[in-house]
This record gives sequence, structure tokens and C-alpha cells, in this order.
Amino acid sequence: MVHTKNPNYIHHSNSKVADSMREIVFGMEDGMVSTLGAITGIAGATFDPFTTVLAGLVIISVESISMGVGEFLSSKSRKEIDQRILHEEKEEIRDFPEEERKELLGMFIADGWPQDVAKKMVQVTSQDKELMLREMAYRELKIVPDKMTNPLKNGFIMLFSYIIGGGIPLSPYFFLEMKGAIICSIVITLIALFALGVFTSHFSKRNPIKAGFEMFALATFAAVVGYVVGKIADVSLGPK
Repeated sequence: MVHTKNPNYIHHSNSKVADSMREIVFGMEDGMVSTLGAITGIAGATFDPFTTVLAGLVIISVESISMGVGEFLSSKSRKEIDQRILHEEKEEIRDFPEEERKELLGMFIADGWPQDVAKKMVQVTSQDKELMLREMAYRELKIVPDKMTNPLKNGFIMLFSYIIGGGIPLSPYFFLEMKGAIICSIVITLIALFALGVFTSHFSKRNPIKAGFEMFALATFAAVVGYVVGKIADVSLGPK
């Protein structure tokens, strides 16, 4: 029987979208929920389309840049830490080769390899310092050097995902009168949240309805909590 790669398997598709799913979902969900909560409150309080749109654009601009920069810096910090750990491991392999070989042997045996096979694997691996480093990185440090994150890419994806997400609840205010825009903004954002959940199920192979409802329910809960807190703060701290 000839083995052919199943294109439906994620690890066969080499999907760039799947690799960036965290940033896409995080950015779009936060963009939709944060922007919806903010502009709905502003629209309800002012009933002024110009003020609402201006506030929405400012919120999306500031928050998207903040999210993008935050993702870049956090990814960069994580990468720098991993690189430092790898450098330290490289020094240990150079300075204490016998101890490192014993460590690797123990990890091979712990993984279920027979002792005689594990010893042969260590013998072969230790002859190549780069191969030894990759094995120790993967098995001891849980780091895959070739799969390190790209901070700049992550930051840009987060930024643009937030802009797209934030633009969804804001868009009705460009075309509709205020009352209709408020209702439309809420409805299309809830639909978009459900659709985002369904979209993720294409890669996770979960039930799309369940995935969509999960995204819809959790994001709606976050939006409602934010709205309620805002109302309480307005009543408690607002002008008497």
C-alpha cells in the first residue's frame, strides 16, 4: 500500500494560517469585543455619529499598535531567552561532554529505547555537536531551534488582526443612522465572533457549531461584563 500525504492533515498542509492562529484569533476577538464595548457605550451616551466614529478609529489605532508592539516584544523576549538557554546548553556540551552524554542516555531510555540501542544513539549523536545540541534542546529544554517564533511577523499579524476585528463593529456607523447602527454593530459582531470560532474548527477539526458557539459565548460574556462594569462606574463615579 502506497502512503500518500493526506491534505486534510494539518502537519501535511504547511499552513501559514495555522502557524499564526494564536495571533489571528487573539487579535480579531479582542478587536471585536473591545471596540464593540467601547463604541456602543459612546454611541448610547452621545448619539453622535461623528464622535462615535472618531472614538472608534482612535481606539482601533491605539489598541492595534499596542497589541502589535506587545506581541512583538513578548515574542522577542521569549526568543532571546530560548537563544540564551541554547547558548548555555552549548557551553555545557563543550565543557562537560561526558555528563551531557549521560543525560541524553537517560532521556533516550526514559522515552522507551532499549539500553543497548540508546547507547548506540548517544555514541552517534555525540560525534556531531550540532546534532547533540538539537537533541538536548528538544529532549531536555523542550526547545526546537528551527521552529523559533518570528517576533516581527507575530507583531504584524496581531496588529492587522486587531484592525480587522475592530473594523467590524465600527463599520455600520459609516452607513446607518445611530439607532440602526448600534443594533447592526452588535448583530454583525456576534455573527463574526461565531464565524471566527467556525473558522478555527477548520484547522482543529472540532465540531464547527460547537467551536463557533464557544467563541460566541465567551466573547459575549466578556463584552457584557465590560458593559456592566462601565455602567456601574458611570453611576457610581459619574457627575451627580
